Amino acid sequence: MADVCESSHPYGSIQSHPSTLNSASNFNPLQWIQQKFAPSVRKSTAPDAPKQETADLVSAQQEAFTEAKLIEGSKKHKKKKEKVAEAAPEVVEKQPAPEHKYSTANFKISHRKLNMLGRQISGKPIDHAIMQMQFSEKRASNRIMSMLATAKLHATVYKNMDPSKLVVCAMPGCLRFVLAAEAWVTKGENRLKRLEPRGRGKFGIRVHPDSRMHVILRPGKTYDQDKKEQRERRLKRIVSAGLVREDVPLRNPASFWQW
Repeated sequence: MADVCESSHPYGSIQSHPSTLNSASNFNPLQWIQQKFAPSVRKSTAPDAPKQETADLVSAQQEAFTEAKLIEGSKKHKKKKEKVAEAAPEVVEKQPAPEHKYSTANFKISHRKLNMLGRQISGKPIDHAIMQMQFSEKRASNRIMSMLATAKLHATVYKNMDPSKLVVCAMPGCLRFVLAAEAWVTKGENRLKRLEPRGRGKFGIRVHPDSRMHVILRPGKTYDQDKKEQRERRLKRIVSAGLVREDVPLRNPASFWQW
């Protein structure tokens, strides 16, 4: 007797084990219909059609699917970019400020001594003023140097000013630079006062001074521009030694009556 016996079935031949003949059949018609009518790649009916055509067809379908995905992703990315661009505020170029004010804190020094440093840096560009404070022997020069460097940095970063045109001047309306800066010294608010004993049971009041320096930086002429203009002014003052007639008034005229 054969190990496997075949039984007739309306949907086809089914092979079953002899032990399962008496029990219910394991055949599932719904599963058979799903397998039969499932979508699949149509095979070529031609007898000489190579198997590579089916593989090419599958790869072409996959490529088309990936391209469609990429196109959709790029469209979504463009839409996101447009939304972000619409939502982002417009970037406006910051115009340079006309001036920048900065000052030191109150520190222990006489306003007369600090005013000497203010006069020393008068009429000089910011870089030359910093160099003067760098090589100065005054005790307060380091503090003034750091203040000038910080003022230059803030004017460049926050006020969008040109650092090569920043000039320091000790008096307002300085004539050497038309658009010059200002620097002045003021006394501190809280000047410490201490008793100073004197003779015969008397006492005096000793004042511990403190002061601060203020600086206003404005764009002015650079050192090279000032040097060039100074040279042109000196060249204009040069006149010929009587070789060419000059249309200028007489210099050092003698007295009219000679007797």
